[in-house]
This record gives sequence, C-alpha cells and structure tokens, in this order.
Amino acid sequence: MKKTGYLLFAVLLFISCSKDNTPNPFDPNAPKPKPVASRAASIGIIGDTTDVKTTTKGGIVIMGGGTDVDAALKWMIERSGGGNVVVLRSTGTDAYNAYIKALGAVQSVETLKIDSRKLADDSAVAHVIRNAELLFIAGGDQADYVGYWKGTKVMAAINYLLNEKKIPVGGTSAGAAILGNYYFGAEYGALESSEALANPYSPKVNLGKDDFLKVPYLQTCITDQHFTQRNREGRSTVFLARIMKDWGIAARGIAVDERTAVCVDENGVAEILGTNKAFFFKADASKKPEILASNQAVTWNQSGKALQVWSISAGTSSSKFNMLTFEPQVTAGAEPFWWSIVNGVWSQRAR
Repeated sequence: MKKTGYLLFAVLLFISCSKDNTPNPFDPNAPKPKPVASRAASIGIIGDTTDVKTTTKGGIVIMGGGTDVDAALKWMIERSGGGNVVVLRSTGTDAYNAYIKALGAVQSVETLKIDSRKLADDSAVAHVIRNAELLFIAGGDQADYVGYWKGTKVMAAINYLLNEKKIPVGGTSAGAAILGNYYFGAEYGALESSEALANPYSPKVNLGKDDFLKVPYLQTCITDQHFTQRNREGRSTVFLARIMKDWGIAARGIAVDERTAVCVDENGVAEILGTNKAFFFKADASKKPEILASNQAVTWNQSGKALQVWSISAGTSSSKFNMLTFEPQVTAGAEPFWWSIVNGVWSQRAR
C-alpha cells in the first residue's frame, strides 16, 4: 500500500507542475526544444570566437607541403596579434585547430570545410573569414578551391583580408598553389613534368590568371610546391613558357620544397624557413620559347639560359629574398642557375 501511495503522489505532483508553462514531455503536441545554432561550414572550434581587435601585420606564407613548418605558423601567429585564426579546406578534419593553438597564444582556431559553391556564397561563412586575424588554407586539391570558391563571397572575403584588413594569410600544398596571380588549377588532375614537357598544351596543363586571389607581391607570380621531391622543375618551366606565349607576360615563379616555407612580410622581404629549399625563377621577355605547340615536345633553350633561377636553403644567414627586386637579399649562400628545355628534356646549369 505504501508503494502505491508514493506512486500516486508522484503522478499528482507531476500533473500539478505541468499546469504551468513547462512542456509535458509525454504530450505529442508539446513544442520541441530549439536546436543549438550551428555555424555554417564549421567543423571544429577551439577557444572563443568572439570578434576581437588586435594589431596585425600583413604577411604571406607559401608552404611546400609535407610536414608543416612550425616556425612559419609561429611567424603568422605573431603577426596576428593573437586574434582569431581560421583554417579553410574542402576535405579533411579540424586537426589544425589543436596544432595551431599549441604553437602560440590566440583567441580561437576554427576550421571551415567549404566543399560547395552554396557554402562558398554563404554570407555567414564569409563573415567568419572576414573576422579572422590569421587565415591558413590547408592542403587538399586546388581544383576544389578553384571550383568551389572562385567568384564567390569566400573569395571576396579572402581578398579583403589580403588587401584591406592586411592580416597574415598562407597555405600549404594545394593551399599554396592558389596564391599566385597565375595558378595551376589541376581541374584535370595532377600533372607530371614529363607530361608538360612532352605536350605543353595538354588539357592537364590548365592555367588560370588574374581571376582569383589578389595576393600582395605575387601578382606576377605562379607558385609550385612539393617541388624537388616530385621533380616539378620541368612543369614549372613549362608554366612560365605558356604564360609568356599565351598572355605575353614574362612571369616569375616561386617553388617550395616540402617541410619548407617562404614567408613574405609587409615590405616584400621573404624569409625561407624549414629544412629544405625554395626556388625563385623569372623569365626574360626577350627570350621566348623556340618550340611551344600542341603535341610537340618543348624547346625553350636560349643557349641554355631560358630562365634565371635562385635556389636558397632555409634557415641560413642568406635565407632572405627581396620580392621587389626579385633578387636575394644577401647573395652569399644563394645558388644561381639557368634552366632550359631542349626537345622535352629539362636541364639546369650553374651561372
């Protein structure tokens, strides 16, 4: 009897409490609780994303892929003033959040996975990017970045950070491939040097220009990454040959090895950090490719002096490069070369 009495008391108490505005969970018509608001494209946050105002300095990081360069990320964090960090990608996880947070004091780190044009044109996504004091573009596939982001609010937000807010912006691997005014879009897949050298007008040698990111000091440049590890010297030389023939521009190139980064400050002085090398090469408008046609092996020889090149090792006293003069800040220790191509064979010689 006592148990029955206790049960009856509990039911009466529940009914009494339910007479106020508290929803009865057993009522199928009761209003459902509102879900917690989510941030479009966000796949992970560490810290407080409240907008903060810090003193920032502009800067560009071109990272060559492979193991990330801690020193380059720390360089960016220092320039961010410890504000909000945003990582962009189209595939993958939020693994950068904990990694970047451990490298220095920042307000927050958030990863946005922007894998559709709908998300790339979402005002809320663009707003998160605009509030960043540091922006880093992860590796992946640059064809996704071009296909999803070009011509969208995300593109406009990145260019705002680069040219108006002037914060540190960088990328690794595919994220570095899209930083130049000229870029290899990879819409038809990866490109080996042998393919480009044999047929410079293969559909796979597809280049974009002047329609994506407007990165300070890179408006005459194309970038490449995983450079000597994947033998990309030949394809980068073909890229400059195509830019010269197709658009009449004597362009410049910056190519970075894995585990290496080129960090360009607001004055155009680049420092090479990491463990390998970066390469700076430029064309001469008076030295045009001799043979550059569809289904023909490339010849761009010019007496073995088609492209002027500097190779600079990271972490040395001479590991700085002036982007304004496009010459080493200190020539001692920098290695000068000529690059050329004869009948589809790329070669290098000292100068």
